[in-house]
Amino acid sequence: MKAYVAGVGMTKFEKPESREWQYWDMVREAGNAALADAGISYGEVEHVPVGYCFQPSTAGQRAAYELGLTGIPVYNVNNNCATGSTALMLARQLVEGGAADCVLALGFEKMKRGALGGGADSGDFATSPVARHYGIMAARHGFEMTPPTAQIFGDAAREHMERYGTTEAQLAAVAAKNHRHSAHNPYAQFQDVYDVDDILAARVVHHPLTKLQCSPTSDGAAAAVVVSERFAEARGLLTDSLVEIVAQAMTTDTEDSFASGSCIDVVGQPMSRAAARQVYERSGLGIEDVDVVELHDCFSINELLTYEALGMCEPGESGKLVESGGTTYGGRWVVNPSGGLISKGHPLGATGIAQVAELVWQLRGTAGERQVPGAEVGLAHNIGLGGAAVVTLLRAATAAA
Repeated sequence: MKAYVAGVGMTKFEKPESREWQYWDMVREAGNAALADAGISYGEVEHVPVGYCFQPSTAGQRAAYELGLTGIPVYNVNNNCATGSTALMLARQLVEGGAADCVLALGFEKMKRGALGGGADSGDFATSPVARHYGIMAARHGFEMTPPTAQIFGDAAREHMERYGTTEAQLAAVAAKNHRHSAHNPYAQFQDVYDVDDILAARVVHHPLTKLQCSPTSDGAAAAVVVSERFAEARGLLTDSLVEIVAQAMTTDTEDSFASGSCIDVVGQPMSRAAARQVYERSGLGIEDVDVVELHDCFSINELLTYEALGMCEPGESGKLVESGGTTYGGRWVVNPSGGLISKGHPLGATGIAQVAELVWQLRGTAGERQVPGAEVGLAHNIGLGGAAVVTLLRAATAAA
């Protein structure tokens, strides 16, 4: 059974502690927007998977209750930075499997200011779920007094530069592109435009990554209504508003993540490559069929690693690809028209669903000044250390008709 995204909604992503709201306020705003976009009521929703990382158990219920008290199942989902896409995947599985005809996927986060601690409780990496990942990093690069998450990705950047000759300017070009894109996104945490020189001149977080190449902590929520074909037909939902989830795959770490001792592998490139391959096989489509991509640029290097994992270029060629303009307007693909995590923001539980919201608007042709001309097929990539990678291929229902 096919699954369609019938409605999406999100809040503006905000700097933590800059707005007086609670996580349930965010979910009320994003969830009601998605329901209104789909033209349905909360009473028609049968299941609600809710993604978040930093609130207590059953916070999903506390948030979903703002939309209605109908007694339906609510699932609390936590999969690190891939949490939002994991909630969406559960929604799709319920619909495709015939267990439900209408599911609302929610994702939110209310965060603290400052860098993430890398998944370790009080700095105790021995008991951290990512202890193996950071152990690989430390064995090869040592451990510096910089934010752990920036450190592991920064060390991956160092390896890429050493192995392929990738330059600091190419890394900065990723951030410059995404900041430029976000200028037209009213939902983005930042809408300031910077050029490559500005990016390079910013404060170094962990060499070679500067502050403007690192995604910020953020508050925000996103929501998506996923429905079956029969539900859409019965409710008379308009085809030009529906976006088909053509294929979706989640992968977790394998031996390839750790065997090489490389941070490029530890931060998830093998997971991303495997998830993309599964999606291409299941859909019969390839990266050459994709028009617009929302990918997990938690740090500029991860956008380059993901180009390679998705098959957009050969290994080592990603720096040249972004430098050539191949991933912005007028290029072969438009990557992160929303501004990506670097500029749109990164409330962990919301990110994966917000990526899909952007793609839905793009595939409907309603993205305003950031619209990718003629976009019919979109790809979302969401990854979390620990680890999980989710790749989702979307197509405008009108394109499939």
